[in-house]
Amino acid sequence: MKVTGARYSFILIFRAIVHAVMGRAVTFRQGAGIALMASVLVGQEPAVLENLGKPILLPYHCTEADIQWAGLSCSAEEPCPVYLELTAVEAIGDRLFAAGNIHSQTVTLYSVLLGSENAGRSWFEAHERIRGAGLDHIQFADFQNGWASGEALSPLPQEPFLLITTDGGKTWRQHAIFSEPRVGSIQQIWFSSKNDGSLVFDRGPGTGEERYELYQSHDAGETWNLQEARNQAMRLKDGAAAALWRVQAEGKTQSFRIEHQEGNRWTQAAAFAVNLPSCTPQPAEAKPAPDAPAPAPQEAPRAAVPSRSPHK
Repeated sequence: MKVTGARYSFILIFRAIVHAVMGRAVTFRQGAGIALMASVLVGQEPAVLENLGKPILLPYHCTEADIQWAGLSCSAEEPCPVYLELTAVEAIGDRLFAAGNIHSQTVTLYSVLLGSENAGRSWFEAHERIRGAGLDHIQFADFQNGWASGEALSPLPQEPFLLITTDGGKTWRQHAIFSEPRVGSIQQIWFSSKNDGSLVFDRGPGTGEERYELYQSHDAGETWNLQEARNQAMRLKDGAAAALWRVQAEGKTQSFRIEHQEGNRWTQAAAFAVNLPSCTPQPAEAKPAPDAPAPAPQEAPRAAVPSRSPHK
C-alpha cells in the first residue's frame, strides 16, 4: 500500500513542515545512488526496536565512507542532518512492513525495509539497507508472497528493482526489473495474484520517446513484458483500492505515523522519528611526534701526552 497522496507532493509538503519547525531551509532531494549490488549491515544482527508509545528512533551511524560516497560537506561545527522517510506500509494479519529510505538534505543514503510480527509493538529491519536506493511501494498478494519496489537514485531514479519474499517476509531477495540499465522509476505496481502483476514505469521527461510504459508479469515478477507505451500518464485500476493502512506525516512530533483505519477513524500502530543522528567527520587521529634523534656518542677525553724534549 502506498503512502497517501502523490509521492513527491507528499515529500515536499512534509519536508516543508519539518524543516520549518527545525528552522532549516527546505531542499528537495534528487538523490544519489550506486549499483544495487552494494548492501550494508553485513554480518550484523537486526536490532529489535520496541514501541514505547513515542516515535521510534531508527539506529543509524554515519561513517566516513557514507560522507565520502555521498559527497557531504560536514564538519564538527556544522554536521549534516540525516532523516528517515517512510513511503509505504502493508499488513498481512499481525505482520506489518514499512518501506522508505534514509537521506540527507540532498542525497539518498540507504533504503529501509522495516517489519513487525506483533502489529507494531516491536520492529526490526527485514532486509539489509541498500546504499543509494529508496523503496516506494509494498504489497502482498497473500500471506506468503510479497514485493517491495524501489530504484537507485544517482543522479536520477534508475535501475528499478524488486525485493521479493515467498515466505511471508522472513526473507527477501533483490531482483532487477530490467536486464540492462534503465533510467526511470516505478510509478505503480500491483499483483492480482501470486503470479500475475502489472507495473507502470516512468522514463522521465525529455527522453524523446513515450514517457510511460506498462508492463505485465506472469511469473511472480521474475520477468516483465512491455504491453503499451505512451506519453499520457497511466493508472492501474486494481491498484486504486482503498487502503486500510497508511503512512501519515506529522510535523508536530516530527515523525511518520503508521496508522490503521477502524471505521471512520485512523488509529496509530507506531511512529518513527524523522531526525536521525547527523553525519559528522571523525576527528583526525593525532600522529605521534617523530622520535628525536639519539645524541651522538661523546668521545672519552684523551689523556694529556707530555711533550718530549728534543735530543741534544
